[in-house]
Amino acid sequence: MSNSQVRPPVPPFTHADALAKVQAAEDAWNTRDPDRVALAYTEDSVWRNRDTFVTGRQQIREFLAGKWRRELDYALRKELWSYGDDRIAVRFQYEWRDADGGYWRSYGNELWEFAADGLMRRREASINDVPIKAEERRILGPRLPEERGVLLPLA
Repeated sequence: MSNSQVRPPVPPFTHADALAKVQAAEDAWNTRDPDRVALAYTEDSVWRNRDTFVTGRQQIREFLAGKWRRELDYALRKELWSYGDDRIAVRFQYEWRDADGGYWRSYGNELWEFAADGLMRRREASINDVPIKAEERRILGPRLPEERGVLLPLA
């Protein structure tokens, strides 16, 4: 493994490492840049996202590009749930608008497994969408520094 492929922090994770990994993922996904986000995954990474199964960085890129074409004004919050040597569990919420002007809040949980170089080799995401009114949106963009560490409300 070359240093250019290492994505710190690397396993085994401490609590601080897991928090940093979760915040880095949130920050990257909020860019809505599929090329940038895909670089956090191994070349052969395996995903389950809802009912979609994706394998490899190129398919991840394509999946994300399609996601952000459909999920307009996407804004995400992730929260560390648990961690182990090379695994992290998160809960998350994100909000978005569809092409017809409907607003949504999506609730979910993810299980992540990492390779020794800190790249994610496995991601499993379970997600539910709830329609909301535009005025009910509470996630409007990337997290501000003073919002880091603030827990997500359940509903």
